[in-house]
Amino acid sequence: MSRDEFAAFYAERKDACLRAVMATGMSRDAAEDAVAEAFARAWSRWRTVRSCRSPSAWVVRTAVNANISAWRKRHREQAYAEVPDAAGPAGASVEAVDLLAAIRRLPARQRDVVVHRYLLDLDTATVAAELGIAPGTVKAHLHHALAALRAQVTTPEGTH
Repeated sequence: MSRDEFAAFYAERKDACLRAVMATGMSRDAAEDAVAEAFARAWSRWRTVRSCRSPSAWVVRTAVNANISAWRKRHREQAYAEVPDAAGPAGASVEAVDLLAAIRRLPARQRDVVVHRYLLDLDTATVAAELGIAPGTVKAHLHHALAALRAQVTTPEGTH
């Protein structure tokens, strides 16, 4: 188990993992807590996690699952349409904040596919394996998600 290897992984991927988790609808504070916990779990299981096809996806999935488990324990609904952290990540442009809000409004499966494919930069086969769905299903969800995002988000020039 290499401490340096894990430290390099953490330094390189923590921001991308945080953005991916925030895109699932969590507030920045909740996402930071969940990602920190997920990285702690990754460190304790580093020998296994580092052999995963995508350790970053493992961290994101662990963070999201921890949030879902906490939500289930509280037995209350969380409305993704009303995002508490509307400002988005620190230093984000207006367009990036709009895009993040639009991603949060997607149906859960489409949101998961977009986060894994574009925010974590995983190929279609890896996204399919991580989410336990067929590659064709990933492509279908991406197609519908991108169409929805195009309809919601405008560029600075005012076009889609």
